[in-house]
Amino acid sequence: MIPPRLQSLLAAGTPSRELSERFADAGHRLYLVGGSVRDALLDRPNADLDFTTGARPDEIEEIVGPWATDLYLAGKTYGTIGAIRNGRVHEITTFRSEIYRDESRKPEVTYSDNIEEDLSRRDFTVNAMAIRVPVSDDDAPEMMDPFGGLIDLHARLLRTPLDPEISFGDDPLRMLRLFRFVSRLGFTPDDAALDAVRNMHARLEIVSAERIKRELDLLMIGDHVGPALWGLVETGLAEEFIPELPALALQVDPVHHHKDVLAHSIAVVEKTSPRLELRLAALFHDIGKPDTREFGPGGVSFHHHEVVGARMTRRRMKALRYSKKTTEDVSRLVFLHMRPHTFKMGWTDSAVRRYVRDADDQLKDLNELVRCDVTTRNKRRERTISRRIDELEERIADLREREELDALRPPIDGNQVMEHLSLEPGRQVGEIMRMLYERRVEDGPYSEEQAYEFIDEWMTDRP
Repeated sequence: MIPPRLQSLLAAGTPSRELSERFADAGHRLYLVGGSVRDALLDRPNADLDFTTGARPDEIEEIVGPWATDLYLAGKTYGTIGAIRNGRVHEITTFRSEIYRDESRKPEVTYSDNIEEDLSRRDFTVNAMAIRVPVSDDDAPEMMDPFGGLIDLHARLLRTPLDPEISFGDDPLRMLRLFRFVSRLGFTPDDAALDAVRNMHARLEIVSAERIKRELDLLMIGDHVGPALWGLVETGLAEEFIPELPALALQVDPVHHHKDVLAHSIAVVEKTSPRLELRLAALFHDIGKPDTREFGPGGVSFHHHEVVGARMTRRRMKALRYSKKTTEDVSRLVFLHMRPHTFKMGWTDSAVRRYVRDADDQLKDLNELVRCDVTTRNKRRERTISRRIDELEERIADLREREELDALRPPIDGNQVMEHLSLEPGRQVGEIMRMLYERRVEDGPYSEEQAYEFIDEWMTDRP
């Protein structure tokens, strides 16, 4: 009998059952494995299904080819065939052992003929469980749990199937994945795993930046991101790929009593919504402080730390192979996160327009970052800053009602400029368009007729 919570995965007519029947016809057993089993037992949604089998990659491709609407073969070298059907990905992987050479960034894959060995080489016991998928209603599913994953799942414990030095040696990225699961599941690493990370974290250097980035992205949007970030710092793992984070643990000066910037930054990340760019900006927003710290009669200061921080953010995200857009979005948030604090001195309409222009499509995230940047216990100060952002948002809404604030463009384009002045495309046209744009930001909307007057005045004033 199939347990109720597994009915949707293993019942007749499901993709799992259809695939199992195809593999059985070819003389192989098919197992649902890893995160698919873990999430099913936790009643967590899981869009994609992972399977394992004794069939080799060429056999898998032949078996699932007629069933799938499309195949994803990028992982075939490592034993994985992706079968896509009805928009859902089903990954089928040959039983394997995966181990890294000492200096290699690419794993050396060895195939196995039994599932117990395959499960032993998986990252954590809660992911080292498998269910043999039945081929008929009379065929009961069989649970495979040789390393106590069910017990650890109940205890919310992250433990490696083998000695952690072996598991992390097989794939050093598992050290980072340990904290990814802390963030996503709220589970606690066992002491042996933490000790292994402390002793082995330098081995992460053989893992590609692209793989590290993927794990970091998943970690950053988890519901328990704070404990995960503390784990990265306390084990030394953060030093290997994001050294700016532990560098925030500035020694608290007994005279000036400034805050621990690391604790503040992690607290800000925890307060933000789980959107990747926003949380990365929260993580990086104060990384310029160690390089800008100064002590004076009025206490400690970090002048222009947002400028230095934005530059450091771009450099780190480039090293981690983030896209140009994501890098620019995050560094823009870091650069602008102090701007709203000047609103207490009063902003003109042009200042509000510039703020909207500079924030661009990051306006919502920027305002949230500024709100979350308040981690003081002083509730009065927290209310003051929150009220200031409320007032700024009201000003933005008011301007939106009075003018086309989200499209700060001049009323004419470059073609009209060239026609008016009988110019060819070139630098001068760009200079004129920038002048018209600045007029729009500074003075608000104006007509086409006024635009041509501005151009004529600008040309008259030029030598």
